[in-house]
Amino acid sequence: MSEPALYLGWRVAILGSTSLQLLLLAAAIATQSPNARANRLLTAFLIVLVGVVAPYTLGYAGAYDAWRGLTFAPLAIPLALPPLLYAYTHALVRGRRPDRFGLHLGPPLIQFGYFVVCFALPPDAKWDWYTGGHRHLVGPAFDLALLVSLGLYAASCLRLLAAYRRDLAEARSDDDRFATGWLTRVIVALVAVLAVYAAFTLWDWLSGGIDFFQETGLYLALVAIGLYLGIEGWRHATLRFPVPEAAPPDPVPAEPPVAPDWRAVATGFDTRLREAGWASEPDLSLPVLARRLATNTGRLSRAINLGLGVNFSAWINGVRAEAVASALDGGSTGDLLTLAFDAGFSSKASFNRAFQARFGVAPSRYRRHVSHHDFPPPGPEMRRAAG
Repeated sequence: MSEPALYLGWRVAILGSTSLQLLLLAAAIATQSPNARANRLLTAFLIVLVGVVAPYTLGYAGAYDAWRGLTFAPLAIPLALPPLLYAYTHALVRGRRPDRFGLHLGPPLIQFGYFVVCFALPPDAKWDWYTGGHRHLVGPAFDLALLVSLGLYAASCLRLLAAYRRDLAEARSDDDRFATGWLTRVIVALVAVLAVYAAFTLWDWLSGGIDFFQETGLYLALVAIGLYLGIEGWRHATLRFPVPEAAPPDPVPAEPPVAPDWRAVATGFDTRLREAGWASEPDLSLPVLARRLATNTGRLSRAINLGLGVNFSAWINGVRAEAVASALDGGSTGDLLTLAFDAGFSSKASFNRAFQARFGVAPSRYRRHVSHHDFPPPGPEMRRAAG
């Protein structure tokens, strides 16, 4: 009797090598102690993703044709991917797992248990069920559940990240360091894969079955997204993401208070900030500045929002941009990035954005034209923060 033949083609090479890289990244991320909760959840996500790809890697190699007993091997649990991605996002920006996280894992545990039971069936019964009830009933139900789950969790992740960025902009001047744009791109890419997967599923239902070789592009895209997420997750594994603190409620006064002149209050805070040079501190935060101004975070935040019409990040970075512009006005020939770091910016990207927002031009253009008399001066009012 001849040995079963396996086919190690380009699909197996790409999926297999990428799966190995994902496992190596998962191991590296799991060893990082900062953001330990988030890192463990990302590790779990990457391992589950490798499991989701594994049946296709084995299938392209001909393993299921050679060993039909592998049918229903509980390797792929795709229903675990959406809740793990959401839990990772939540742990990253909130410092903890979602409430009642065990309930989120109910559907994937049911899916895993189903595959374990089916895998234990006698070979003939297993194959009959795979080609019958599973293919026509259970498989489509799992596909539909995955589509709904990924859509709902992706929307929840995007809302969570948007709220986090708003909270950071109200509390920190270095919020750009924690913008999590890479995670947003991963989620958007997964939604795109969701659309492709939905098209394949619909095609499968309408045509009565498609060859899994026709799904090659889908799984190549999936491992590419996973690899990007793993690399970015590893790059950010040691960056401790701040958790914005909720402002304490103001005490209830005995009589209705007279509304303060927030413009005047904000002007006073702004003057003291500039005189003390506190804006040059890269990690300046709302609580730190409130203590130095001998006020509370709620009053300071309202003064900035209502008196200046901007959030905390836009205010501080606007002052920093003005410091760079002042140096250029004074004839400084220093490197722009050096001037930006001296002013308190933590990255080139945040400097360019803040300068453009404050003066309406890029810093390099400002430098080129600053000596021209017809160069329009910056507006006296700080521009309103976007969003």
